[in-house]
Amino acid sequence: MIDHARLEAIVREAGRIAHDLWPGAGHEVESWEKEPGSPVCAADLAVDAFLKRELGALLPSAGWLSEETADAPERIDRDLIWLVDPIDGTRDFLRGRSGWCVSVALVSRGRPLIGMMGAPARGEEWLAIAGQGAWRNRVPLKASQRREFSGARVPIDQLPSADSDLVMVEKPNSIALRIGMVAADEADLVATLRWGFEWDVAAATLIAREAGAEVSDTFGQPLAYNKREPRAFGVLVCAPEIHGAAVARLADRAAELAPRTKG
Repeated sequence: MIDHARLEAIVREAGRIAHDLWPGAGHEVESWEKEPGSPVCAADLAVDAFLKRELGALLPSAGWLSEETADAPERIDRDLIWLVDPIDGTRDFLRGRSGWCVSVALVSRGRPLIGMMGAPARGEEWLAIAGQGAWRNRVPLKASQRREFSGARVPIDQLPSADSDLVMVEKPNSIALRIGMVAADEADLVATLRWGFEWDVAAATLIAREAGAEVSDTFGQPLAYNKREPRAFGVLVCAPEIHGAAVARLADRAAELAPRTKG
């Protein structure tokens, strides 16, 4: 159905475009806020335009949903859709840190078929194909298989007191890369307690699932993509045997926050 080699080349080139504008490589890039607390930069728009053109040519029948493109309601009627975050982790990008990536997923009838992440500042290329596995730099990934919730590794800046039994590990700004850490057995648990957009996690959750991780929203329900409202309350990615404990740990906080963090 799709030329995988061409897709990989497109995502790799998108990463090169971003890296050529990355302050961490000594470049200057114009940036501003779309809204308070939501930074965007010229690299976001350049990568978005490149991917929209190239992915559209690769698969003309597919719809399009991206963080940096106005939503087109007709995407709902497409059997296939590209879900794209041109730079996930813009804050790290602008600070010259390596915790950012280009995230591309091809979704069919609500489920990701292919997920790719390019993280050139880290020398990483991630790929998953539904039913076939997940790889980083062509090395097969096997997700965390932790059995005990206490002591689970979490990429986070600071642990709440209620979670003092967990262990902090490095936290890239990109939620996609944090999910990738579970897929690569570099973390055991990633969870968010906020409304998030599909383009942030579509590629990464397929990578994690294909590596053997459990994936859900914060309430433990399956994620679906290309919804009319392309958001979900939180994402939870973890070793399968601690998923139930993670849902239970987060339940009260999720119930309290969900109604008032939307919007």
